Amino acid sequence: MKIEKTLKNFREWEWSRYKKRKRKRLKTTDFTVIASNCSGTFIYYDMELPYLSPTINLSIEMNDFVKLCEKLKWYLEQEMLEVKGEKNPAGMLGDIKISFVHYNTFTEGAEKWEKRKQKINWDNLFIIGTDKDGCTYETLRRFEQLPYENKVIFTHVKYPEFPSAYYIRGFEENSELGVITLFKEQFLKRRYLDDFDYIRFLNGSGIRK
Repeated sequence: MKIEKTLKNFREWEWSRYKKRKRKRLKTTDFTVIASNCSGTFIYYDMELPYLSPTINLSIEMNDFVKLCEKLKWYLEQEMLEVKGEKNPAGMLGDIKISFVHYNTFTEGAEKWEKRKQKINWDNLFIIGTDKDGCTYETLRRFEQLPYENKVIFTHVKYPEFPSAYYIRGFEENSELGVITLFKEQFLKRRYLDDFDYIRFLNGSGIRK
């Protein structure tokens, strides 16, 4: 038990140091991540940064997410309307459904959305998608055509034809990407998300494959 406790303490210490090293590499902290799910949320969380994005603790199906990003400013001007009868609190933004998966009520999620969308830094914008929740090859193609310099979509297999696709290992046998904000089953604490050098991405140096 003593050895297990010592190893656990070491893992937590090393995880803390690892995140600290990443924070030191960041050249800017006023970026906005627009993400289809909680991958963006955990980047802010692990880097101990304020949420400068409305897409925090929520989920948007990938086809809707691409549609949102195609007309982002227009959709952000639309009123959020409650959707009844859903498993999680949800709202409609025009014809796009927003699932507030980590909020207790629609009101709470909608209020956070309205508050955080005022904090968007349009001059330092990053788009993050995920190969799940209805994502097809056509979805990937449309994502690639989005008019943003800084964008990435995490995939469960390689798509060399799409420069913005980044392959996350460990989900090849699945039909879609798994939950990359979970920790891997290994000694050192690392999320699947950490396979991606998001510090390099946020520093404006692109995607290293």
